[in-house]
Formats: sequence, C-alpha cells, structure tokens
Amino acid sequence: MSQAPPTTCYRHPDRETGRRCTRCGRPACPECLREASVGSHCVDCVKSAAPSARQRVGLFARSENMLATKIIIGVTVAAFVLIGVRDGGNFAGTGRTAFDLELYGPFVHQGQWWRVFSVSLVHGGFLHLFFNMLLLWIVGQLLEPGAGPLRFGLLYVVSVAAGSAGALIAQPHALSAGASGGVFGVAAAATIVMHRQGVRFWDTGFGPLLAINFVLDFFIPNVSIAAHVGGLIGGLIAAEAMLRARRAGRPELGVAGAIMVGVAAVVVALAVAR
Repeated sequence: MSQAPPTTCYRHPDRETGRRCTRCGRPACPECLREASVGSHCVDCVKSAAPSARQRVGLFARSENMLATKIIIGVTVAAFVLIGVRDGGNFAGTGRTAFDLELYGPFVHQGQWWRVFSVSLVHGGFLHLFFNMLLLWIVGQLLEPGAGPLRFGLLYVVSVAAGSAGALIAQPHALSAGASGGVFGVAAAATIVMHRQGVRFWDTGFGPLLAINFVLDFFIPNVSIAAHVGGLIGGLIAAEAMLRARRAGRPELGVAGAIMVGVAAVVVALAVAR
C-alpha cells in the first residue's frame, strides 16, 4: 500500500503540516493560522472576513441602539452648560462649580470620592468638549450596537475611573478635568475588538487616532497624559474580560470582570490621593 504524500502549507510548500483551516479546509502551518471562536482560520480567510474600508465607513454610519452613547453625550453637554451658567457664563472650566467637580488629590483624600467620576463632566472650553464628544460619538457608532448599551456604558465609566487613577498616580496635586480618560478607554476597547476580528491595528481607524492623540499630548499644555493612559489601560482590560467571557459562553462574567476593573481603579485612586 502506497503512503500518501505529506501535506504541506498552501502558502509555504516547503513546510509540512497536519493542520487545516476550519473555514476553507486548506492545509496551513501554524504561522498561517489564526485562532478563531471555532477552530483556526488561515490568514486569507481572516483577511476576506475582515470589514473593508467601505464597510467600516458603513459601520460608522450606523446610529441604532446607541442609547448609552446618547445619554453620556447628553449628560456631559448638559453638565457643561449648567456649570458654565452657574459660574456666571464662565465656560472655560475655571469657575467655582467646575472646581468643585474637578479631580484634585487632596480633596479626594478628604473624602470627596465623587471627583473620580465627576471629572468627566468638566471641560476647559467648547473645543475641549466638542472633540471629546465627537470621538465618543464615532466610537459609539461602531462599538455600542454590538456591545449593547449596558456594556458600552460600563466600559466608559470604568475607563473614567481608570483615567482618574492614572492622573492621581502621576500628579495628585494637579487639577484635572475632561472626559478624555473615558473616551480613550472606549476607543481602545473598539480597537481591540476590531483587531480580534482580523482587522490590523493600523486599519481599525482608532489605532492611528489613539497613537496620534497620544503623541499630541506631549505638545499640548495642561493635558493629563496619565489620565489618557489610565483610561486606555482600564478600557483594554475591561474589554478583554468581556471578550474572553463571551468566547467562553458566559457573557455575564465579562460584566462582572469589568466591574471589578472599575472597583480596582477607584480603590487605587483613593489610595494614591493625597
């Protein structure tokens, strides 16, 4: 009985392999396979399944099921207007009401824990508010329809807390304001979700945007880089917990994991505030 010839990778004929793509059935070496929710897919199948640039633009045009995004933006804009009115028309975030809501280590240390979250309601002018809310809207159009309002809202709140923890670790005696920590967190979450779907980091749209904004932080005065980094890390960890739980068929564990990340961020923020 003649022995069957060895199977070789369809992309590397010089490499023998015993594995195949569970989608197209072609033999492939480990380098050419990517882990999927069921089995492993070859790089060509992953590439063909990834949304094209045209499809990603279409995703951005979706606005259904964006309840959490709309609520967050509505509350933040309403707070910005109310704070400015209460501060006598001062919309630069330098009035008394704004000061009572901004992040400041010594006051957090004295028990004003709500500043860890209320910091996201204060902005240093219309442009600061506009760009944060614009990015949040773009991310929400992509991420919330798939994640749902509960998970998206939770990702944002966790990222805000993580951003505050980062700011207090780096500069506990500096005043911080803005929703950037939360925005960076959900943008990072959207990036990792698209990456897991086979979209390269630089093709996600958010990957380059995060990188550019992070570089610009070093050239713009009065910007808390640590808050952005903290929010980014918090959003990534919370999103990873949700992704792993969903892959395991236990999505409720992902929510619990994200809540634990938020609690840990608050504990760190209170511990380092001084």
